[in-house]
Amino acid sequence: MKRVIFNQKGGVGKTSISCNLAAISAWKGSKTLLIDLDIQGNSSEYLIGSQFRDLEDNAASFFKQKLSLFGKAKDAGDCVYQTEFDNLYLMPSSPELAVIERELESRHKIYKLRDALESLQKEYDYIYIDTPPALNFYSRSALIAADSLVIPFDCDSFSQGALIGLLETVEEIREDHNPKLRLEGIVVNQFQAQASLPTQLIESLREMNLPVFDQYLNSSVKMKESRSRQVPLVHMAPSHKLTQQLIALHDSLDAESAKAAKTA
Repeated sequence: MKRVIFNQKGGVGKTSISCNLAAISAWKGSKTLLIDLDIQGNSSEYLIGSQFRDLEDNAASFFKQKLSLFGKAKDAGDCVYQTEFDNLYLMPSSPELAVIERELESRHKIYKLRDALESLQKEYDYIYIDTPPALNFYSRSALIAADSLVIPFDCDSFSQGALIGLLETVEEIREDHNPKLRLEGIVVNQFQAQASLPTQLIESLREMNLPVFDQYLNSSVKMKESRSRQVPLVHMAPSHKLTQQLIALHDSLDAESAKAAKTA
């Protein structure tokens, strides 16, 4: 199962959701890989700390070798590291992703990630892809490579407008490159039940027949603490309300995947 977490809008909780869903998957016993394609490397820092910048093999080195006709080609698995958490693996980001992006695009390497994940999925039960908050070469590569898409959504009107544009982009990629790409659902993040605007926006999404998950993720300083300590919530605070919401979201995603597999 290859799942991409993507929204063109920044600050919607993409990294927090990616890392914590992957961590929960691993915690439940599934061998899980998180691929960090965001140049900022927030997921990499969350899971293994700032040392990710010193690693020679990473997402950038995987893509770089696709540009060379000479030398021994690396397998994608050579760029994967085990984290300190059981069953949880990481392909870390690198600032070099920014340097090579234009050449990758000009030389039409957009399908190389898809090809690599076809091989990697034989080794991992779940593959999560964290993407940059922009529709660029790396996010397109991820959408082409993935089986399904999860969209984080924070409750403001600008986010709603960006969401409509994103759905149009996803449909275009599905038609042109990846007909199997399935929108699993929209995750409401930073939810505040006391405010009226979030409820109104969620209702408008449901009226558009968009798949909004029932599990809303509350705003909590515990998430900031989790990222600061570089320990996913399921390990740091398993009984916390936000952790339980994330576990419920993970289980709902699993149920959706099982249902899709039966109808495929």
